[in-house]
Amino acid sequence: MTLYGVGLGPGDDGLITVRGREILADADVVYTPGRLSRSVATEHVPESRIGEVDFPMTRDEAELRRAWKAAASEIAPRARDGTAAFVTLGDPNVYSTFGHLRRTLDAFHPDVAVQMVPGVSAVTAFTTALGVEVTAGASLTLREAARGAAPTGPDRMVLFKVTDAPATHEGLTDAGYDVTYGRRLYMDAGETIVTDDPTEIAERDYYTLAYAERRDLDTDAPATAAFTGADDSAVTDGGERAAGSVTTEERATAESCGDEPPEGSA
Repeated sequence: MTLYGVGLGPGDDGLITVRGREILADADVVYTPGRLSRSVATEHVPESRIGEVDFPMTRDEAELRRAWKAAASEIAPRARDGTAAFVTLGDPNVYSTFGHLRRTLDAFHPDVAVQMVPGVSAVTAFTTALGVEVTAGASLTLREAARGAAPTGPDRMVLFKVTDAPATHEGLTDAGYDVTYGRRLYMDAGETIVTDDPTEIAERDYYTLAYAERRDLDTDAPATAAFTGADDSAVTDGGERAAGSVTTEERATAESCGDEPPEGSA
């Protein structure tokens, strides 16, 4: 019938979507790629319905291909005969192991129907955990920063796999960025840390991300920033914001998303 790739969310078993929970409840068998995803899945699925597949920790591409072919051979008949699910932390299409399985099935078991159920990804969840607001119109770039890499260029970046925070921090701060780190956000396993001090997370941990923003970034303040005194000059004596480029831009953005302007607005 179908194999579902289900995003479990960032690690808290309560942050799985309603649709994802429904799929897990109905699936005949649920496969997990690691201990963390398994710990979340077993909050919704009994151990008796958890399938066993082996994923070696190696960089040897030939060995990895053998492992994925074996996993696909195990999963394909279960998906043909019933409903199977393969779960991943975050979203199945964002830095996820599910892509390997989907490509392997396409190559060797093309008759297996595959559907994906999106999940809350660290791409969005980090904003709440780190107290960051990405305002309308702002650009945001996703990069990897494994082994001390410090990519630069964009004004704002979310960096994944920050496995050498001190080295990454040095490169980013030298290039003019302010950086905040989050480790094991929304995860019960391990200590959750949010910090701007890389020495606090010097020990290697794959589940570490960073938000980097250029210092003194010149951006247009949103209309409601006037309420906090960010742009008092834009407020009239009557307490309403004077029409300006920011107001016009935000109205245009809203209308482009399908919002109807109020009657009589210019």
